[in-house]
Amino acid sequence: MSVDRLSRSLLDFARLMDRFDQRSVSFVSVTQHFNTTTSLGRLTLNILLSFAQFEREIISERTRDKMSAARRKGKWVGGTPVLGYDVDPQGGRLVVNQDEAKRVRETFELYRRHRSITAVVEQLACLGWKTKSWKSKRGLQHKGRFFTGASLSRMLTNAIYAGKVEYRGAIYDGEHPAIVDPALWEMIRAEARKGEGPKRDPVRCAQKALLAGLLFCTSCERAMRATYSSKQGVRYRYYICRAAQQNGWRSCPTKSVRAKLVEDSVIDQLRARLSAEPTHVFGIPDSIWQAFQQGDCKGLLDALVEKIRYDGSSGTVSVKLRRLKGSAAEVETLTFEYTIPTRRGSALPPFRPGPVPEPVGRPPRVAQLVALAHKLEAQVRSGKVNDYMTLAELAHVSPARIAQIVILAHLAPDIQEYVLFLSGEHAGLISEHELREIAREPLWDRQRTLFQRLLHRRRL
Repeated sequence: MSVDRLSRSLLDFARLMDRFDQRSVSFVSVTQHFNTTTSLGRLTLNILLSFAQFEREIISERTRDKMSAARRKGKWVGGTPVLGYDVDPQGGRLVVNQDEAKRVRETFELYRRHRSITAVVEQLACLGWKTKSWKSKRGLQHKGRFFTGASLSRMLTNAIYAGKVEYRGAIYDGEHPAIVDPALWEMIRAEARKGEGPKRDPVRCAQKALLAGLLFCTSCERAMRATYSSKQGVRYRYYICRAAQQNGWRSCPTKSVRAKLVEDSVIDQLRARLSAEPTHVFGIPDSIWQAFQQGDCKGLLDALVEKIRYDGSSGTVSVKLRRLKGSAAEVETLTFEYTIPTRRGSALPPFRPGPVPEPVGRPPRVAQLVALAHKLEAQVRSGKVNDYMTLAELAHVSPARIAQIVILAHLAPDIQEYVLFLSGEHAGLISEHELREIAREPLWDRQRTLFQRLLHRRRL
């Protein structure tokens, strides 16, 4: 092996030689007569590597020059194909895909009519049109995706559709035929540049987004990001669904919610529920609870709240809490729901927290067994009990019965959550024996399949 096959970078090879020296390894070339045990061999090695790096840089420069010359001549030099064109099987040029080209022309006409990226994205979603689907030379299939504002903007300003090639800010005539009228493309490109304005350093405004990272849209299962709008110097804060922001306002029934409305409602509901129970039941440290009482709610939300879901069509807010049980390993999930007013016209009624719901009866037996399984496992893991045999003696049951209960803790987390919150009438349709059979399956995906079949048979 020649030395330049190992590396063509002096820096990389110097690091390799340093590693060799640390481990008392000598580098000897079979095809080139030198070795690194002598000073002459090291000199020869450095000279050869210098020429190897020089050769690599010359090849790179020539390749870049060739590609630049090809672009200036309007040639296709490779990359991801765009909607409306296919790559010639023989390579080197683009050919028009007539079916896709028709969709491209209609998309440009939609923008000419609406003059709105968001409106066109919504129209394309209704039509079911997606970006380019193509297959690479290696046989990898790349499936198209629904258009977003960013992908549609790139498409409308791409010079390829006007039969041109853009390279380093300059426009050259391309060898491929145009799909859309060049005058229409120039008009859209001019509008896009006018909307961009001069580039400036982004100004970051700190937002008091209390529910950032916790609030999710129920309809889309997407996170809701904090944003704001300003009018006459007044800032109005909102949480907006990312799907509505990317795919258009009509794509999501939730859309947005006033930040103060949902934040105040969550705090009021938490204060009512935490006041009804001692704080140690939830495992809340005294320092966090005192800060919450004084108006600093961020620490308690981070420690207690796992997820908040908001449904804009009904105004339902679902809050999922984590409650510690004895130790950090024992975590119980609690969920409660309430409703906030939804917008009806211009007026928005004030929110008043409802009363804390009365406690329900005892949980179903299967739910109790799942909770007991975690409690038994925690006893062994914490070292309070040496093994399950000792645990069986303390509980006055057989070791076999302990094993039957503990295996329920091996269910997939979403299955456990489903069982824990089953109503009494539905819980009677699922037996402990069936859950144990599912829990014996080591793969969670397989468990979920078996559990879905069970629910289908029970019509749950």
